[in-house]
Amino acid sequence: QVQLVESGGGLVQPGGSLRLSCEASGSIFSIWVMGWYRQAPGKQRELVATITSGGSTSYADSVKGRFTISRHNAKNTVYLQMNSLKPEDTAVYYCKAVLTARNADYASNYWGQGAQVTVAS
Repeated sequence: QVQLVESGGGLVQPGGSLRLSCEASGSIFSIWVMGWYRQAPGKQRELVATITSGGSTSYADSVKGRFTISRHNAKNTVYLQMNSLKPEDTAVYYCKAVLTARNADYASNYWGQGAQVTVAS
């Protein structure tokens, strides 16, 4: 069994900062890519940022320069540092990992339960 557990969401004022964390645990052989997605009310889930096991990153244009994704491979943990938050960043943020579980022949996608981020004054 593999689990992804997120933490760090909450309410913050515009211009503020939050840091999300997501730890993968369980029977894991290797994690290839970790990332963050978000879904605002009435909208489709969208990619926010991803990071590979080698440290290569990519970001949605809407968060470039404000959000930073990082990863601690030994802890199977990915972080999302969010600065200069805007009301339009309000969403449920989901962690995703592309990983190969032990005794598996191929990689699969795993998702966390989601963390609410609300940016409002």
